[in-house]
Amino acid sequence: MTDTFIQPIELTLNRAKVSSVVEPRTNLADFLREQQMLCGTNIGCEQGVCGACTLLVDGVPTRSCITPAIACAGSDVQSIEGFDNDATMNELRAAFSAEHALQCGYCTPGMLVTARDIVTRLPDADDARVRLELSGNLCRCTGYVGIVRAIRRVLDARRALATEPVGTPLLAVTA
Repeated sequence: MTDTFIQPIELTLNRAKVSSVVEPRTNLADFLREQQMLCGTNIGCEQGVCGACTLLVDGVPTRSCITPAIACAGSDVQSIEGFDNDATMNELRAAFSAEHALQCGYCTPGMLVTARDIVTRLPDADDARVRLELSGNLCRCTGYVGIVRAIRRVLDARRALATEPVGTPLLAVTA
């Protein structure tokens, strides 16, 4: 076998420039796990159905098990490891814990990335819309009740903050 099938790839991964080489058949999940040693992205079905491998590519939730790594050349890729200092993700992690939305944890990285997309893209989502948006992420443990409650907890808290008055008005003082 020759190296003629190896392709160079450059992308931004979790806010850092990355240069590497990949075979054209290498999917993004394998690139992250095997070449970048970022194992937070889980691989479930390897057909793009379960959502365990969901991450962001140019801000869009993407199934990394069916996305060729080479197709992401020049893109901004954010895996679950890239959300450590993200306020929205921290709110979601706390809500997932409080609402017991975690059990075995296998689906959790992909579920959190999808949940973050819901919270940032659909601030007025109700339970039905949250469930619809989660339909591409499978969880065999929780039954989704805690997951939906966790997402709604963050959405509701953000709505409450948006409706609270900023401060008390200043009274004019006359002499």
